[in-house]
This record gives sequence, structure tokens and C-alpha cells, in this order.
Amino acid sequence: MIIRDALESDFPTIIDIYNATVPTRMVTAELEPTTVEARLPWFREHSPDQHPFWVAESDGRVIGSLDFKKFLPRCAYRGTAEISVYVDESFRRQGVARRLLEEAIARAPSLGITALVGLIFGHNEPSLRLFDRLRFERWGLLPAIARLDDVERDLAIMGRRA
Repeated sequence: MIIRDALESDFPTIIDIYNATVPTRMVTAELEPTTVEARLPWFREHSPDQHPFWVAESDGRVIGSLDFKKFLPRCAYRGTAEISVYVDESFRRQGVARRLLEEAIARAPSLGITALVGLIFGHNEPSLRLFDRLRFERWGLLPAIARLDDVERDLAIMGRRA
């Protein structure tokens, strides 16, 4: 498996991986699948030297992605990045997300990032365990903030100093 900067040509696969998580109601707050066209402007906002977007590739196939986003727009939060990880369902539980997160932790200082934040649904135990194993701490909890199919869900704020 290699980790590299995502290319626009990877984006249809990235969106397919993302859309596969929508019906699970475990990973994203989106309730309907999205399209490449709708998300392309968001993809183009990423910059390799500040807020990169990476893919994990195995045998020439994109199997996962990780992206860095501005945490909040105010200047004082410039050193904090929100990270999101998505893995192809046929490659889950094989260390792909862990490897992407380890790379993010290792490279954060060179990107000027001093803190990493993950926003994870409280019922997403696999992701919470993974972040915990990588020494993220629970920095906050937003109780019942999301409504997924008429079920209120908590949002855990997992953080780690880089």
C-alpha cells in the first residue's frame, strides 16, 4: 500500500467509497449520496502543502482516503486541522485507516499543523477505538447533535497534539 496525493482522476473512486458509507449512518452526516460534480469544488480547495488530500493505493487501486480541512476559519485556529478517513468497504479492518492516520500524525508538523481533530459519531465504536489506539483523546462531546433517520446521535470530538 502506498499513500500519495489524490488526483482529480482519483475523485470518482473517492466519491464511490464515500457514498458507500452514507447508508450505514455510521460515518458521515450526509443523508443522501453525493456526486463528483457537487464535491469537486471542495476537493480543489485542498492544497498539498497545507491541507492535503491523500489516497491509499494498493495494486494501482484507490482503497481509501484521508483529507485535512481547516478546523475553523479564524486565524487563531490555523494550526488545527480536522481530518476525515474513508476506506473502501472491501478493505476495512485491514489497517488502511490506521496507516493513513499514522501518516497524518507523522507529517502534521511539516504542514504547520499543531493539533489534529476528528469528529466521530458516538456510535461509531470502530473509529473511536482506532483514534484512541493512536493516542487521540476525547476533547469533547456534542450530545444528540445529529439526527439520522429519526435517531439522535452524539458527536465525539477526538483530538491530538501533533
